Amino acid sequence: MPVDPLAEIVTLLQPSASFSKLVEYAGRWRIRRDVEGKPVYFAVLEGECRVVGARQPPIIVRAGDFVLSPSTNDQVIESIDAPPHGIDMLPVELGEGRFRIGLPDAPINLRMQVGLCSFASPDAALLVSLLPTMVVARGEPRLATLMQLVGDETRRSRPGRELVLERLLEVLLIEALRCGADAGSVPNLARGLSDDRLVAALRAMHAKPAHGWTVAALAAEAAMSRSAFFARFSRIVGLPPMEYLLAWRMALAKRLLRTHEFAISQVAVRVGYGSASTFSTAFARHVGIPPARYARNGAAN
Repeated sequence: MPVDPLAEIVTLLQPSASFSKLVEYAGRWRIRRDVEGKPVYFAVLEGECRVVGARQPPIIVRAGDFVLSPSTNDQVIESIDAPPHGIDMLPVELGEGRFRIGLPDAPINLRMQVGLCSFASPDAALLVSLLPTMVVARGEPRLATLMQLVGDETRRSRPGRELVLERLLEVLLIEALRCGADAGSVPNLARGLSDDRLVAALRAMHAKPAHGWTVAALAAEAAMSRSAFFARFSRIVGLPPMEYLLAWRMALAKRLLRTHEFAISQVAVRVGYGSASTFSTAFARHVGIPPARYARNGAAN
């Protein structure tokens, strides 16, 4: 079976659900999300609103749309006729799993199912950097169904709850990234995987991370010239090919070191380095500490 880079990254992130709630929005309103980089996702059930994210133009989302922000920092969601800037509102709990934003006597103009999750992986920041900052999927009812399943599971204490939630979130995130790959022009892995040329090179890197890849060899996988491949990969994925490969190798190395099943020399070979010393130098430069110390710190945690 061919390696699926997107599934690999989402699985490595180890997602877990924090909450899922139904939110009603009334009148003129604005809410600012700053949840320490935690992933936020929501399905628009009724109405429309404006989403303003850092370093990207505002977008309008409507009923049937699904939005995923793998790393949310200072995201603003507001009504189309928003109040003046500087006026933010806080949600008021109406009942279990149900909240309201806006004046109590104002008419409701938006309903959304909102979820917040977290990534348990110590490499979350590195892995999230390979994903788009925001994904908008339109007309994909499967995403709303998955959200309902996540919400139902978070509100109940049934056997196997955590495992079920982890698997549901993995499917939800993969489906959102897959559906929203073409939704924006921001470079990211999902766009690379939807590119007919680049997908072969990305799959090759993930299938054989220990291989002695060069730009020329990866270009051959993509059936492109070296210069054309380098430019296309950098533009669409957001990193030059060898930088992406290094990031992926380091993520794999961290995972292997945390298991304590392999010696550093064995980890080096598994991620494409000919010697433990060469690997240790590259790891320390990329991570900030030598692999032996990283492994010890992992054991302490």
